[in-house]
Amino acid sequence: MHEGDLLSQLLLLIAVAAVGVAVFERVGLPSVAGFLVAGTLVGPGGLGLVSDPDRVRALAEFGVVFLLFEIGLELPVARLRGLWKETFLAGGLQVALTVATVAFVASALGMRGETALILGALVAMSSTALVIRLLSERGAIDAPHGQVAVGILLFQDLCIVPFLLAVPLLASDAAAAPAAFVSALGRAGLTLVGFVAVAWFVLPVALDRVARQPSRDLFSLVALLVVMGSALLAERVGLTLAVGAFVAGLVTAGSRYAHQLFAEVVTLRGVLLGLFFTAVGMLFDPRQALANAPEVLFYVTGVVVLKAGLVIAVVLVLLRLGVRVAVLSGMALAQTGEFSFVLAAAATAAGLLDARVEQVFLAGSVLTLLATPFLLQMGPRVAGLFAAGSDRLAGAERTGAPREGGHVVIVGYGVAGQALGRVLDAIGKRFIAIEANARTVRTLAADGAPIVFGDATRRPLLERVDVARARLVAIAITDAHATGQVVRMVRSLAPDVRILARTRYIAEADALFEAGASGIVAEEFESTIDLLAQALRGFGIADESLRVFAEALREEGYEPLRLAPGVKLDPWLAEVLLEGLER
Repeated sequence: MHEGDLLSQLLLLIAVAAVGVAVFERVGLPSVAGFLVAGTLVGPGGLGLVSDPDRVRALAEFGVVFLLFEIGLELPVARLRGLWKETFLAGGLQVALTVATVAFVASALGMRGETALILGALVAMSSTALVIRLLSERGAIDAPHGQVAVGILLFQDLCIVPFLLAVPLLASDAAAAPAAFVSALGRAGLTLVGFVAVAWFVLPVALDRVARQPSRDLFSLVALLVVMGSALLAERVGLTLAVGAFVAGLVTAGSRYAHQLFAEVVTLRGVLLGLFFTAVGMLFDPRQALANAPEVLFYVTGVVVLKAGLVIAVVLVLLRLGVRVAVLSGMALAQTGEFSFVLAAAATAAGLLDARVEQVFLAGSVLTLLATPFLLQMGPRVAGLFAAGSDRLAGAERTGAPREGGHVVIVGYGVAGQALGRVLDAIGKRFIAIEANARTVRTLAADGAPIVFGDATRRPLLERVDVARARLVAIAITDAHATGQVVRMVRSLAPDVRILARTRYIAEADALFEAGASGIVAEEFESTIDLLAQALRGFGIADESLRVFAEALREEGYEPLRLAPGVKLDPWLAEVLLEGLER
């Protein structure tokens, strides 16, 4: 294909994807589904408008590279250590159980052992690109189920290296294959350690030198060089593009340049990631799916049920994070991942997968990716069904809910929740906290904190903490969808109680007010109010006027800050500031 042909097909792909995303978002469907459908439409299985999807797919893979770099930037080593249980224990158990279960079923269906193992590895991996995108869109990346999903995804991504090393060994009949695999895996491990060490010492020094230069364009170019160079270098030494980018992001996460690096790559990441999903959609051939409909249906059902079920079991038994977190984590990971396509190509070339099995895998995998956005939308309702009759109050007998009423119920006992609890305790006000993280509950309950374990979206739990007679319910969780559910449930039980809800973005405020919230604390605008106060203080406006101004903004639900461009601030608010200036 000529370069001009490639460019024209890329432009066509982007145009069709843009239309698809616009249509899907207009009807309230996830944008990722629009990318996938657009790819299917223009690909070989659709209208055939793109004649060389392999070259497009090779370019689109850099979307995953930039995504993994961004994940590394947002996961400094200290935070990664905090996810060790989710990453290595939960991730390791999920991968091992998935490979073993799929291999057993495939062998029972008559597949040879090597093919069964490869099929297990293909199913074990979920889509980091898709899940991170969807969790980010829903504001759930920092929610408990988001953290569990990210941890397991990181382990799965690391597994692609030993899985790829295993392909030629499984394809050979040599008796020394196990020893050769261990040797190759050891070399890969040493290579990874060496790569991390070099990146750890070289990248910060290089970025420091570049940042001293006056040219901003130079930093932009070096940012791209860091991402793509690290990825390509990792591939040259036997790792993968994505692992190299993740390591580069990880070692620069704690530096003073992390935020600027993020700003430089985020736009390109979005474009390439959209192109990646469109390229994945081109793999789907509706004709092949119909020709192998029973097998494809069996594959899709098996992947969704098996992976969701295993993740739910691992989260409940190993992490002990509650039914809601377990179900949402399981449904988020119930698909085949982008690295599975890489592994499938290698396995097919080595003769481990025949053409029919590969076609069933490709068709079924794309369908699982298409189903994931809708599974996540269904997640809260499914979690409610699973949680019915299973509500637990770990430690409730020790702490007990305040039975005389007038207490405060804190939903979510993280940093914000604990800060509120500490202040309430200092002024002698009774409160009880609800927390879905069993480890947090165990630790704080041992110190005497009035805390119980459970899912605050469940009616029996709220009744148990006597929410109907509470003076205030403060919701301090990071999951926007769950916050809305809690508000509605509390309002149905306590029509007159004051409900204060925390949210990240002001766009979520209207829905929370409609659900029954009395007040909203929007992190997006609270930081804006602080910025305004500090800026106006520099003009000599009195602190009392700034306080009145800030309170007025909050009482109006931040409405004065949400005006359309060109609409001026209400005169009475300007008057408050001018009076402070005159003083």
